[in-house]
Amino acid sequence: MKNKKIVCIGGGTGLSTMLRGLKIHTEELTAIVTVSDNGGHSGNLRKEMKILPPGDIRNCLLALAEAEPMLEALFAHRFSEGSLKGYNLGNLLIVGLTDLYGNFGAAIEKAHEVLRVRGQVLPVTTEDVQLKAIYDDGSEIIGECEIVTANKSHKKYIKKMKLMPSNPKVYKNVLEKIETADSIILGPGSLYTSIIPNLLVEGVCEALKNAKGKIVYVGNIMTQPGETEGFTLLEHVNVIEQYIGVGSIDKIIANDGWPEAMIIEHYNQDGAELVLPLINDDRVLAVPMIALNEKTGYVRHDSELLAKIIMSID
Repeated sequence: MKNKKIVCIGGGTGLSTMLRGLKIHTEELTAIVTVSDNGGHSGNLRKEMKILPPGDIRNCLLALAEAEPMLEALFAHRFSEGSLKGYNLGNLLIVGLTDLYGNFGAAIEKAHEVLRVRGQVLPVTTEDVQLKAIYDDGSEIIGECEIVTANKSHKKYIKKMKLMPSNPKVYKNVLEKIETADSIILGPGSLYTSIIPNLLVEGVCEALKNAKGKIVYVGNIMTQPGETEGFTLLEHVNVIEQYIGVGSIDKIIANDGWPEAMIIEHYNQDGAELVLPLINDDRVLAVPMIALNEKTGYVRHDSELLAKIIMSID
């Protein structure tokens, strides 16, 4: 379908990778992005400048940008020396636009113009939210970074995720985009810190239940230490459906390819394993779609192949 309306919900590297493939096929493309990150340089900017974390938003803007290469390179540039070492110039530009135009939402809208973005990137909320994990032993931890660190250290099982403050107000146009989309894509990305936080915002789950389009989950290639060690594909799906309803996901796109043994070994040393589509479920579309990032040695979804699969779903 030409100019199929597609909404992608998530955060992190997986979302921006997928967007790069999809923008070739449609201009009716919307990314709805989590804003609960509190780690790294985005987290530092959040604390120091009282701004929402710009990193995931910036990556999605760049994925959909059609600006001149030099401008795109500026937004992607990361400083290597001095007091700004490690900071991304695009993040700082978003901070500057927020200061100039008075709020984060207006800053993102201006960034769309500067980068000539094809489609739209929307924060799921512009409220200052923090993630809270509630564990099966009754304990709680607040903060995305703190949750992942604690999970790695203590191997705790997350029973439920919440946002603080709870039920934050959804950003404008988010619900309309979900309800009118032909396809709504959840993932790929961190289950508890990239996908679930979006489902905790006011009205998002209800909009998904009322959506006219198909809801598609894109499974991760590897499990994630600190979040999903030992998880099967079905366990990922079950967690998401705890929030939006059992059977809500219409299609599940999964990888059934194998990376080289040395790459698997590298991941295994960190506690990560390959997620295989070993479930008897008619919803599953299993395709080998591993791409290797030569610089980092990490595996990613093949963005072009993934886009074709998504576009083929009626």
